[in-house]
Amino acid sequence: MTSIPEALLWCLSAGTAAAVVLAALSIRAGKQRADLRRRLSTAEEQSSATLHSNTELTARLRATEAEIRHLAGSRLPDLTLALAHPHVPVPGLLDARFTGSETEQALNAVLEQVSDAITKERARVDAAAQSTLRGATTTIQALLYQLQTSLQEMQHRYDDPNVAQDLLNADFLNEQALRRIQATGVVCGAWPGLTREDSYLAELVVGATSRLRGYERVNISNQLRDPVAVVARAVEPIAIVVTELLANALHHSHRELPVTITLQQGNRGASVIVDDYGVGMHDDEIKAAMELLSGDEDLLLTQLGDPPRSGFAAAGQLVRQYGFGVHVEPSPYGGVRAVVYIPGDPLLTVLDESAQPMSVMAPLPHRSAVPDRSSSVLPTGSATPPQAAAAPAAQPAPAPSYEAPAQQAEGELPRRRRRKPVSELDESAARTESAPERSPEETGTRWAALQRGTESGRAAAQSEPPRSPEGNAQS
Repeated sequence: MTSIPEALLWCLSAGTAAAVVLAALSIRAGKQRADLRRRLSTAEEQSSATLHSNTELTARLRATEAEIRHLAGSRLPDLTLALAHPHVPVPGLLDARFTGSETEQALNAVLEQVSDAITKERARVDAAAQSTLRGATTTIQALLYQLQTSLQEMQHRYDDPNVAQDLLNADFLNEQALRRIQATGVVCGAWPGLTREDSYLAELVVGATSRLRGYERVNISNQLRDPVAVVARAVEPIAIVVTELLANALHHSHRELPVTITLQQGNRGASVIVDDYGVGMHDDEIKAAMELLSGDEDLLLTQLGDPPRSGFAAAGQLVRQYGFGVHVEPSPYGGVRAVVYIPGDPLLTVLDESAQPMSVMAPLPHRSAVPDRSSSVLPTGSATPPQAAAAPAAQPAPAPSYEAPAQQAEGELPRRRRRKPVSELDESAARTESAPERSPEETGTRWAALQRGTESGRAAAQSEPPRSPEGNAQS
């Protein structure tokens, strides 16, 4: 039997050991390759996720930049416009992804801060403008009053009818300028600039009517039961408000259509009702007018339009300061009805007609028996009234006079009690006997006093005959 050499055995053993080592190394290398592949795959996934995240971040950054450009280019300009004109919408976000996010909160904070800053600055600038305008209007108003006094003095000084007519025309134009300046000053916080004594409500309305072009279209119906008067401090404010309401009625109705004023008396006050037959107002216009007339909010000059319409705004300021009320609504005649309600406490009083007779130009009240004031003072200054000259020998119906009682019910206007009736014939005879023949100068002075700044009195200076007591007075 042949034996294997020892050297060969050692070679075989070494080869087997090497094979085992190589196998082990091969297995380890395979595991390392698998681990490397896993790491490479993970790295690729992370790289892909990072790339996607970077893409989203870039898109969000671009969207944020677009929102900022939209804020600066559209939202802020529209916001400034909406602060002056509330009907202008302010756009929202461009990208809905920012809804409820911190980005939206930050953008809204910018809008709020800009809005507050603009509002405060606008109020500051408007207050400065109103202060300047208030000073200017006060000075101009004082000069116009001086001009008015000079024109009236010239009316008394010159007897030439042509000169008198020219002076009356100039006085009327001065009255137009004075009304505009007065309303502008009131809007800016100035007081009306004129102090009066207690005045009959009917006289007040006639005076307000005379300040306007187209006064001849106004018909006044006096339904007051008592000689109701406005207390001195409220006379000019109420006259301004009635004037502005009449101006609106005359402006928005055809020049051939009338405007009706009705004076009504209630248990706790009196009302001046203005009805026109014009184009009327839409619901939103009436709502805007009521907001102005309520005087609840402070107004900016920029809110009055260009050119500024200060009539209702001035009325609202006076309503807030003096405590009467103004209401506008659609008129039953198709136009607009405006009602000025004057509370009896504390703005109304009742005057004694015997001590302070009402002007001949004021409309007579529609009550059953009243004194005939139309024959008490004549425009021409003649001593004998036409009614007395034509009176028959028989006793006419008595016309009682009135005086104020000593007591009145709380919250109501004072009532009057009747005196002993006196016949119209006796009154006419007494006036005829007591009225001496006047000189031309006295006649001119008395007639100027009756004018009371009204265009009706100026028209009557042309020897216009007195109006019938039963008809509606026009001024």
